Amino acid sequence: MSKNLTTREEDYSKWYNELVVKADLAENSGVRGCMVIKPYGYAIWEKMQAELDRMFKETGHQNAYFPLFVPKSMFEAEEKNAEGFAKECAIVTHYRLKNDPDKPGKLMVDPNAKLEEELIVRPTSEAIIWSTYRGWVQSYRDLPLLINQWANVVRWEMRTRLFLRTAEFLWQEGHTAHATRKEAIEESEKMMNVYADFVQNFMAIPVIKGLKTETERFAGAEETYCIEALMQDGKALQAGTSHFLGQNFAKAFDVKFANAEGKQEYVWGTSWGVSTRLMGALVMTHSDDKGLVLPPNLAPIQVVIVPIYKSDEQLQAISAAVAIVSAALRKLNISVKYDDRTTQKPGFKFAEWELKGVPVRIAVGPKDLENGTFEVARRDNLSKEVVAADGIENYIATLLSQIQTDLFSNALTYRESHITEVNSFEEFKSILEEKGGFISAHWDGTAATEEKIKELTKATIRCIPLDRVEEAGSCVFTGNPSVGRVLFAKAY
Repeated sequence: MSKNLTTREEDYSKWYNELVVKADLAENSGVRGCMVIKPYGYAIWEKMQAELDRMFKETGHQNAYFPLFVPKSMFEAEEKNAEGFAKECAIVTHYRLKNDPDKPGKLMVDPNAKLEEELIVRPTSEAIIWSTYRGWVQSYRDLPLLINQWANVVRWEMRTRLFLRTAEFLWQEGHTAHATRKEAIEESEKMMNVYADFVQNFMAIPVIKGLKTETERFAGAEETYCIEALMQDGKALQAGTSHFLGQNFAKAFDVKFANAEGKQEYVWGTSWGVSTRLMGALVMTHSDDKGLVLPPNLAPIQVVIVPIYKSDEQLQAISAAVAIVSAALRKLNISVKYDDRTTQKPGFKFAEWELKGVPVRIAVGPKDLENGTFEVARRDNLSKEVVAADGIENYIATLLSQIQTDLFSNALTYRESHITEVNSFEEFKSILEEKGGFISAHWDGTAATEEKIKELTKATIRCIPLDRVEEAGSCVFTGNPSVGRVLFAKAY
């Protein structure tokens, strides 16, 4: 099967879809809008999961697991949250099938097995978790409650794309309860910073930290903190969100605690999450027309070694040398694969590992053994070097670190060159269509203006940057007073 990809310039969307499939990350399943994450793709997600899980536990959080199903009445308890997710809900109404008397060999819903109360397949878990917290929190001594769960959720999306938007996806969702408003806000900000740390230092993707507008805020939250990234096609992608819930869910589910003076108070809540959509961000930020480009910190295979030989004797000699190098690399916690398959030629292997984005490839043949050298190729910039075999493990360790740094630097350079300040709506529309990226513009703070701009251009306010300069100005659309610039973009 040909592994040639549609180029990004030809059709960015098609390039992305082809790459995800051809690089063996995921494929569409027999269930509409759902995906099968293949072993290589899941290995990347596992590395993401392991690193995030470590970071969560270092900040005092514990993992738990809550039910997939939420009774409809429970889901409705927090009205804004229920209303916000209502159009995406999948609902279980019956609990049994039976043979269809009119169609032998077929099954039908048993009308006598209707549930007393319909169950929502969780689109998010606030309702089931806060109903549980009611029994866990009695006193200020029970707080803070710092819980995370790794789970799947279902949101019945009409238009789906692998990793970016699927009916079912994997994620983590943190849900915490605190004694004071201040503590809950600090938690929300802390987790936004944890996400930013992970995305920048492991995924090599620069992000902008900010606040969502009221229109874009999580349903049921008082404030939503976010990190926004920019993809190679100039579209933004929300890489993670952390929500300050105030006392909204505590009041909806009657979660109270006795303070130090013995008085009853409602707790203060947060929730925060990232999902397998990060896989899409990883693909779109770094990859090229030859395939995936993976940052070393998340690559399942960091180094692949390919032997080049003509005889079994040559292969044996190469394999003996490779065993020594592989052991030295593994001692440095570098994952390495020796591709000694006899069913494929070196050229095929080079192309395959290039497509799969392995950061470093080492080629070794009989002449390399004679000269005491290896050929080392970088996936990110496709450069090659001949390197002495002696001490090569330290060279590779330094190289992997350099690749990680360079990927972030390249993505940052692109992002910075695609943040454009505009002062008129004509300029806004021109930049959006011709250049893309983030548009920094004054906004009058009204939902009506935000919605009108979205209607006319399909651009949304991605965030109000946390580091923005407060400055008087005129709204780019209405001309009304503005207190500062916000970032607009078309987004995934």
